[in-house]
Amino acid sequence: MSALKTRITDDMKSAMKAGDKGGLKAIRMILQAVKQREIDERIELDDGQILTVIQKMVKQRLDSISQFSAADRQDLVKIEQAELAIINNYMPPQLSESELQTAVDKAIADTGANSMADIGRLMGLLKNQLQGKADMGKVSSLIRSKLSP
Repeated sequence: MSALKTRITDDMKSAMKAGDKGGLKAIRMILQAVKQREIDERIELDDGQILTVIQKMVKQRLDSISQFSAADRQDLVKIEQAELAIINNYMPPQLSESELQTAVDKAIADTGANSMADIGRLMGLLKNQLQGKADMGKVSSLIRSKLSP
């Protein structure tokens, strides 16, 4: 079992013992999403793959929060924000804007990329380096801004 999955399972047990119903619900959602992907793909997920599942859950919560805010449903916003706070505990620290700029600049320099045709190669390289540490949509737009004429 991966270290991250073990940590999540241990946190679930702690939440059960502490009687933390909200935390327990969020942690169970994480484990359910991981188990569902393992069943669907018939594999045991490693830490990187589990991070991908967690990132997807973070994006879902952020989308829900913006939609609920637009609909003026503050009760649902609070629930989603509480879940997001717990889910974010399992994400690695996110890179700052300057660290992200540095990583993109280094990748462009290392690969010699100079046109929009090189975006795929850069994204492939950076996805491995920045897995879970940055929003890849943000990385993509940063690359586009640097390579566009």
